[in-house]
Amino acid sequence: MSQLELVAVSKIYRVDQTAIPALNQVSLRVERGEFLSVVGHSGSGKSTLVSVIGGILRPSSGQVLFGGHDISALDDGGLSAYRNRRVGFIFQFASLLPVLTARENVMLAALFGENRSRREQERADHLLDLVGIGDRVNAYPWQLSGGQQRRVAIARALMNQPELLLADEPTGDLDEQTEAEIMALLSRINREERVTMILITHNRALAKTASRMLRMKQGHLDPEVLKA
Repeated sequence: MSQLELVAVSKIYRVDQTAIPALNQVSLRVERGEFLSVVGHSGSGKSTLVSVIGGILRPSSGQVLFGGHDISALDDGGLSAYRNRRVGFIFQFASLLPVLTARENVMLAALFGENRSRREQERADHLLDLVGIGDRVNAYPWQLSGGQQRRVAIARALMNQPELLLADEPTGDLDEQTEAEIMALLSRINREERVTMILITHNRALAKTASRMLRMKQGHLDPEVLKA
């Protein structure tokens, strides 16, 4: 059984009397530990896809199965628990709280969990070391470079030991060297932490970093694996 499966998922937005399809009968299987990328132009439906997979949006129709359970059928509390305990999110902007240190920003994810203790501080420090900035645990966001802030965001996404990591344009505002460093880091986390990863990007070169690359176009997901 696949870890994640989408079965004929559609998402339709309604503006006044107009129906705008963002996802159109999307089906997908992702195996545990896989690194999948979805490439496509702006407006193709990529961000809607990752929001539906992450339980941020409910599909208009179809099923989103995680571990064989339909998360789209969960109530709001169930979806919140799914997002907090099983999924980690990395977005285009780090969105760190400026009044908190790097360690505190990472630990922020644990505030929504059930168990909070000194072990969480130790895990936050471990994760900051994992992403390469273990010497900046007490630095505030304004004292960090853009790439370092992104590393803090990655550590925060890993704080609750997610089974699935969703990265939506995670390097969109970074220079080429930092972009390459972040992508190498994500690949290493996928291998070493054995976290299933889905990368959403408009950049085909970045998409090639993944072990499998699919194309999103006008709400459709092309089942053909794109060649590197």
